[in-house]
Amino acid sequence: MTLAPPAASPADALRRHWGFDDFRPLQQEAIEAALAGRDTLVVLPTGGGKSLCYQVPAACGAGAVLVVSPLIALMDDQVAAAQEAGLRAVALHSNLDDQARRSAHAQLAAGGADLVYVSPERLLAAGVPAGIAGRLALFAVDEAHCVSHWGHDFRPVYRRLLEVLARVPSVPRMALTATATAAVRDDVCSQLGLRTPVKLVGHPDRANLVYRAFPRHAQLEQVLGVIRRHPGEGGLVYAQTRREVERLAGGLASAGVACQPYHADLPAEHRRTVQDDFVNERLDVVAATIAFGMGIDRSDVRFVVHANAPRSIEHYQQESGRAGRDGLPAECVLLFSGADLATHRRIAANDAAAAPERTRALERQLREIGRYAVSPVCRHRLLSEHFGAAYPAQECGACDVCLGETRTLAAAQALETAQKILSAVGRTRERFGAGYVVNVLLGRRDERTARNGHEQLGVFGILGEIDERTIRFWIDQLIVQDLLAVATDAEYPTLRLTTAGRDLCRGAGEVRLGEVVRTPAVRRRRAVPPPAAGEADVVLFERLRMLRRAVAARLRVPPYVVFHDSVLRDVAAATPRTMAELAEVRGLGEKKLERYGDAVLRVVAGDDPDRVAAAF
Repeated sequence: MTLAPPAASPADALRRHWGFDDFRPLQQEAIEAALAGRDTLVVLPTGGGKSLCYQVPAACGAGAVLVVSPLIALMDDQVAAAQEAGLRAVALHSNLDDQARRSAHAQLAAGGADLVYVSPERLLAAGVPAGIAGRLALFAVDEAHCVSHWGHDFRPVYRRLLEVLARVPSVPRMALTATATAAVRDDVCSQLGLRTPVKLVGHPDRANLVYRAFPRHAQLEQVLGVIRRHPGEGGLVYAQTRREVERLAGGLASAGVACQPYHADLPAEHRRTVQDDFVNERLDVVAATIAFGMGIDRSDVRFVVHANAPRSIEHYQQESGRAGRDGLPAECVLLFSGADLATHRRIAANDAAAAPERTRALERQLREIGRYAVSPVCRHRLLSEHFGAAYPAQECGACDVCLGETRTLAAAQALETAQKILSAVGRTRERFGAGYVVNVLLGRRDERTARNGHEQLGVFGILGEIDERTIRFWIDQLIVQDLLAVATDAEYPTLRLTTAGRDLCRGAGEVRLGEVVRTPAVRRRRAVPPPAAGEADVVLFERLRMLRRAVAARLRVPPYVVFHDSVLRDVAAATPRTMAELAEVRGLGEKKLERYGDAVLRVVAGDDPDRVAAAF
């Protein structure tokens, strides 16, 4: 199907509605394919501008665009952001109150909507809304990875979307996601019936993110260390279980951090309040299970900490990707212990319905996230290569390895160290857990080592000059390299030598070990000051943020809907004095200039942000 010629070109629509002069990588190709009636698969990293791929066709006047999204909690914010850009947008989902529902249907009946967000459940129950059925120009499926068993966040209802798509066969389809391996991409195309689609796969790397992966030894203190590097900034802390979420949230609150817990066992009203406070910048930090995050779009999250390892690299990429959505610097930290993988296995074992292929897939995923967490290799490279993309640089300059915080042992030293650890496991007859083996290697004498006669072993105290944390980190590295295994058939987990581990003891095979040599320094100022160095610009940036927060509160929308940090940063750097000068700032479309331009100029000129916001 070739659509009717649009009323405006994509470039004109981009400039008029969003204030940008050029597209990000692959956006223009996706838009042009849709306008030509082609099916498309769009894989762009978080912050890569996926939404413009389907919003620009609507802004061009090509017809109505229907967007399927599982993020019900986010739809109203998406509609508000689209309306701020000058689009006629509406949402249909089960969380609408009676007044909002009547208003949405009235707008549809009057032909006053060009961009319609709908939940998959609502779409399957009611079909394509009658108000746009005759002028539907594009059917977009956001978060398309939800259709695949092989990705993450699988939603069975997504498998039924083809029932609705089949009713409008002439309408082009666009599937969008931020993370997808080749297998997931193929599954998405198959499950959504994409017809000879244009496949647009962006590079998965997020250059603005600093990735760090450290062994976990004092969880709360390590998490606090990250938060203290980002004073007054928004961040997320993910934990593996609800109990750990509560413990971390309590510990952070006791340390003076504005933090609240979020998990499925909490009352719905509490969860709504936490989400609303975080999105509206009244709350700095949320400690959560992965239940929190899919429904938020706060663009200025400056850090994401995983206090436990997630289930897969796909999950990690998606969850850590909630940092720095505005393209400005942000930090992602993974605190790892081999015990995390055992917990994931135990949770999976409790799922009696888990199919054998899913169990095998989980084991593969756990090996991959474990290797990412402990391999002393550039984190940006590891993530890029996992998703099938080459990483062009030798060093990223934005991860713990390339920043010199984690270093790789020389090959000979790594082999000798690994052989000492493996020998200790073997000489103690593979009957003990990691803690006991560490004690033997350190030469710690106690009742158990004396009773077992292990104080007489040649490996007793053989790593006595090394600290316990490092030895435990090395043990985790040997486990994820399949040189050691954790057996759970005894009363407590024990370390066992694998065949590869026995071979390495004889000098056959390879091993790579790394160690943490320093921790990141605590910064004394915000991570995202305006680009100019002057203190006045920093002050102006904060005053503009005050204006944004006050205006957003009066309009009852999240602050990012009004302006992203990146826009405020550029305004603070340019200090425009006239509307013409303000119009030169990237990211300010015509409607935002008309609505907020005078207020911004008044604050730049020195007026009080709260007094200026009172006019809205």
